[in-house]
Amino acid sequence: MAGHDALWDYMPYGPFDAAGHADWVAAVAGRDDPMFFALTPRGAAGPAGVMSLMRIAPEAGSIEVGHICLAPSLQRTAAATEVLALLAARVFAEGWRRFEWKCDALNLASRRAAQRFGFSYEGTFRQAAVVKGRNRDTAWFAMTDGDWRILAPVFRHWLDPAGFDAAGRRAQRLSALTAPFLAGRDPVL
Repeated sequence: MAGHDALWDYMPYGPFDAAGHADWVAAVAGRDDPMFFALTPRGAAGPAGVMSLMRIAPEAGSIEVGHICLAPSLQRTAAATEVLALLAARVFAEGWRRFEWKCDALNLASRRAAQRFGFSYEGTFRQAAVVKGRNRDTAWFAMTDGDWRILAPVFRHWLDPAGFDAAGRRAQRLSALTAPFLAGRDPVL
């Protein structure tokens, strides 16, 4: 994702030049936790993003999606939504009770994405970490297995190819479908 240094602003690593990115990929490949996935949309020349499953806690039945970094070409697309829906479906099919999303509290795009996908805001852990030499407050979001039973049909409906126009645009925003589910819960913004 060369040329998009701002993508790494809230990550504990990066930005990278091509060689540095290759070194980082080699260092994290094959790990069990975090378990990274390269995101390559159908027809793309190569990966357009990365995300991981992490903080895997079988004793608590919880697992987190993290290290989410999407190139501008993948941000706010049906492909990005499909990836998250497939990952959530896998997590809950495997019996996890809780699917978490945490991000730098200053990362408004990530906070909005979490809620657009149906994750509920649970609070902010102040000074939870030091990242790139500054205090990081961490905003916590989660989706439970009970939430997924409600949200899975929402994702299926939104991702149905019949709902897209010839240019691949969806008339209805995903947030319009998840907002009623989140109504009455603490808003992010």
